[in-house]
Amino acid sequence: MDAAVLARAAELRAQIARHDRLYYELDAPEIPDAEYDRLFRELQALEAEYPTLRTADSPTQRVGGKPLDSFAPVRHVVPMLSIRTETDTEASGALNFDARVRRELGLTEEAPPVEYAAELKFDGLAINLRYENGVLVLAATRGDGETGEDVTQNVRTIRDVPLALKPLPTTGQPSLFDAPGLPEVLEVRGEVYMRRDDFDAFNARAIEAGEKTLVNPRNGAAGSIRQLDPAIAAKRPLSFYAYGLGEVRGWTLPDTHAGVLDALAAFGLPVSEHRAVCSGGEALAAFHARIAEARPTLPFDIDGVVYKVNSLALQQRMGFVTREPRWAVAHKYPAQEALTTVQDIEVQVGRTGKLTPVARLAPVFVGGVTVTNATLHNESEIRRKDVHVGDTVIVRRAGDVIPEVVSVLSDRRPADARAFSMPSHCPVCGSDVVREEGEVDHRCTGGLYCSAQRKQALLHFAQRRAMDIEGLGDKLVEQLVDGGLIRSLPDLYRLGVLKLAELDRMAVKSAENLVTALEQSKRTTLGRFLFGLGIRHVGEATAKDLARHLGSMDRIMDASVEELAQVPDVGPVVAASIHTFFAQPHNREVVEQLRACGIVWEEGEAQVASGPLVGKTVVLTGTLPTLSRDQAKDLLEAAGAKVAGSVSKKTDFVVAGTDAGSKLTKAQELGINILDESGLMSMLEKREP
Repeated sequence: MDAAVLARAAELRAQIARHDRLYYELDAPEIPDAEYDRLFRELQALEAEYPTLRTADSPTQRVGGKPLDSFAPVRHVVPMLSIRTETDTEASGALNFDARVRRELGLTEEAPPVEYAAELKFDGLAINLRYENGVLVLAATRGDGETGEDVTQNVRTIRDVPLALKPLPTTGQPSLFDAPGLPEVLEVRGEVYMRRDDFDAFNARAIEAGEKTLVNPRNGAAGSIRQLDPAIAAKRPLSFYAYGLGEVRGWTLPDTHAGVLDALAAFGLPVSEHRAVCSGGEALAAFHARIAEARPTLPFDIDGVVYKVNSLALQQRMGFVTREPRWAVAHKYPAQEALTTVQDIEVQVGRTGKLTPVARLAPVFVGGVTVTNATLHNESEIRRKDVHVGDTVIVRRAGDVIPEVVSVLSDRRPADARAFSMPSHCPVCGSDVVREEGEVDHRCTGGLYCSAQRKQALLHFAQRRAMDIEGLGDKLVEQLVDGGLIRSLPDLYRLGVLKLAELDRMAVKSAENLVTALEQSKRTTLGRFLFGLGIRHVGEATAKDLARHLGSMDRIMDASVEELAQVPDVGPVVAASIHTFFAQPHNREVVEQLRACGIVWEEGEAQVASGPLVGKTVVLTGTLPTLSRDQAKDLLEAAGAKVAGSVSKKTDFVVAGTDAGSKLTKAQELGINILDESGLMSMLEKREP
């Protein structure tokens, strides 16, 4: 796996995590659902091709979002998972899902159609209601899918939510109500939303009273549920629809999802009347079309419909894939559009240094929101769409969340319209802006200096495989940067116990531990230090190669592109990136200041490893008797080997411990040399200095 793959995966993880936080925690998304889905699919594809990238903290392994600190955490007994999105807004989206389900179930063309439950996809806030013996005892948000926020007092103010359930009847529908009465535990999943007429009436009253208005119905619902004062939440006109279950005890479930919804309605819970049981993909497509036609007349916002395999037994048989059920999908509708004018184009700098042009628009109401900004993605996209300042443009709220410029009405272009050019220097820090060959994005090169990238640079520098500063996490970095205590990496090593102890959630002991960790991190290796600098395209392995083959920090900083390209696995793109980074005077200054703070490592003449492992591809599998996976990897890389994550015909050795699994089996099938730990150590001892 080359450095470009590692860098792209890291970039995707950072972008997705940021957009998860903007969407789930701050209710302030910046990109369309379709763009988020594209990033997510790209990361999934990379992890499928390179399994070692699939770490526990990858966004693909979890549902986005974290609970707010303002509310008590609630651990969901049954995780609140998201469902995959079908972005093909035409009828084929329904047909695609049906075909996928039939493949999963192994059905032939002659087999009867699959039965589905079709519902609306509400645009609000997901909530879990917990009833014990029929009484509402807890309400919690989705949060990160595993842990949500306790918002019971606010949910109690919603008149649609019954505080006590009705007992199920003992006669009338025995197939549905095999267990009459009330369950011991019934967790109901649903959506808190705001009707359009309630939203309009609330804003009208707010304007009359000179108070702040709500941005849109979805934000109004989410913001109301997150009010710390239940009296404020009670004034907000919220509604609720139930659509599923969490934990259930003491009740025999119906056989189908449609039966579950009917039973929830019998319990006295509000369930949308816009639902149907459909047989096969064509019926799903017809439901999608029918709701699309009715969408403008619905009293609330939706951004699609949801299809679920109706049989609960088949749902269980199909199961889940990572964070999503295989038996359900959300089928989106086309975004809504409106005309407006581009008043200016400004450039924003992201946490990873990416420059994003943003159109400042004349305010326009589209999709239930007054839009004033729209992303233009990159300079190539601006050129493709031919966007000028002063143009009249079509704006679309893709995914009903964030606006984008779809196209330009060039025949309305005024005589004084201005073309846009990406700045040559970062608008935040003044560093050079570069666009690498084969890429569409422009980037600021001042990663250690640029305030827009400061938090990301600190977190990368502190991670375990870099400087390994234990205790320096996201929340602490937020406080240090936002409080002005850290402006660049060297400021970390100037922190004192007294100043740290003044921060939120930092006692004297915690402050002392962090200062100790900072002191311990000062003795490191050149490879770790290089990796910690966050140079674009320079992953852990490349940093070690640079250290091993060039020998000293000064030689690396002063190397030409040609010299850098002589290092194994450092191609022209990576070499140019390293050279450009150290061509920035402020980046070199940060390195010198870090040295002055006492960070040291062993340096020497450039070394070229020799021995039986040089240039060999090695795969580690299982648990070794004395070496951890990281220790074994470090030893192998120091001996000139490449450590891969999967076995292939190109693998030279497999080092196997206990519980080796499928990698060992594949190595045996391919006839690859297999070593145990003692065999590995013997080969390492043969390495010549």
